[in-house]
Amino acid sequence: MAKDGERQYLSVLDEDTRRHTEEKPFSNDSCGQCLMELGAIFSLLPPPPLRLLDLGCGTGWTSRFFARRGYDVTGVDISEDMIQCAERLRVSEGLDNLRFQVLDYEASPFTEAFGAAVFFDALHHSEDEALALKAVHQALAPGGICITSEPGVGHGSSPESLEAMARYGVTERDMDPPRIWRAAERAGFRSHTLYAHTYRLGHYYRQGHRFPGRKPFWWLLKTLESWVRPRAVRRGDSMVDVLRLAKGMAASVATDAIVLLRK
Repeated sequence: MAKDGERQYLSVLDEDTRRHTEEKPFSNDSCGQCLMELGAIFSLLPPPPLRLLDLGCGTGWTSRFFARRGYDVTGVDISEDMIQCAERLRVSEGLDNLRFQVLDYEASPFTEAFGAAVFFDALHHSEDEALALKAVHQALAPGGICITSEPGVGHGSSPESLEAMARYGVTERDMDPPRIWRAAERAGFRSHTLYAHTYRLGHYYRQGHRFPGRKPFWWLLKTLESWVRPRAVRRGDSMVDVLRLAKGMAASVATDAIVLLRK
């Protein structure tokens, strides 16, 4: 079963890969991208003090960031090995406002009222996102929010995902915004908002693009042309019209995005 693969994941890794997992995000080649994504989530969260639920937290690096910001954090993961590692790292950093629990976020009823919940690169490991979001909805206080930052269309069939599923028996699925919202609506969430996924910005930096200082408007138009319908630029729409179109397209047809759900 895929859940068995999730539970045993850390224990079957070789020493180097295990160390890499424990030292996230700084061990990742995509460290900058991870920190951009987490920064975007911080920008969307209400300020502390706030009780926050971190779902599928793994070895707890996101939970520790949240705790350092001042949130009262509960990190949960299905893997006992992951939680043992997370607890060891919590103690080493002296974070008294952070605790961890071994829980299946699809099945476990949460008994506390949280102001916010976060799925950071974790909901796509679920077998049934509707069950996961229903459990989170029940855990949130009235007016609480749930934020997801997930890989979108194509993730489940990527070479990396196929290798992980074959090698470790874990679940890797597409988790695009329409799928998330359909499940969230069934779970009882009243509204959702999409935000541009920061991995695209990270990709832009990694490709070595830079701002050509003497031609800023040309650069901006060319950038918009790669994100928006090219004909919108060619037919001479005003910049306001182009920006409005870009926002509308991002909100309506994004294949991946950060999703904020409101209870």
